[in-house]
Amino acid sequence: MAKVAFLVAPDFEDSEMKNPYERIREAGHDTVIIGNKKGVECRGKKGTVVYETELSTAEANPNDYDAVVIPGGSAPEELRVNDDTVNFVKKLNNHSKLIAGICHGPQVMISAKILDGKEVTCFKGIRDDVINGGASFKDEEVVVSDNIITSRTPVDEPAFIREILAKLS
Repeated sequence: MAKVAFLVAPDFEDSEMKNPYERIREAGHDTVIIGNKKGVECRGKKGTVVYETELSTAEANPNDYDAVVIPGGSAPEELRVNDDTVNFVKKLNNHSKLIAGICHGPQVMISAKILDGKEVTCFKGIRDDVINGGASFKDEEVVVSDNIITSRTPVDEPAFIREILAKLS
């Protein structure tokens, strides 16, 4: 089974964390909640779920992981300004490991400079950002471009989860 990192900070989009996390765990994969710092209580922006970071990205060894999932909401904005977090994602990409982001999640990918030449979707408010980051934007429920999976909003979660599970198996 795969080992999957979930990058989380406060004010993530509740369902974009909860649903993929639960489905990936139910499928038998090992999941680890990672953030800029270890031991931080992260509450979703709607307040329906709370997770605590188990490791910081400075402590996490990218070689130990097969994939990373980046939920949206306001959390990616906080995650992307941390050099250790950006380097964690960059190193996973350097080894062609799965990187999945929904909604604002691709903001971390932009900062990691891994979107050049990729096809990507995202929340429409950051569409220009992914284009400026070198990606080709597609307005679709899920886009798979090599090792990168992206989706737009909570409505797209079933397709997002389906493609992640397909890549992990």
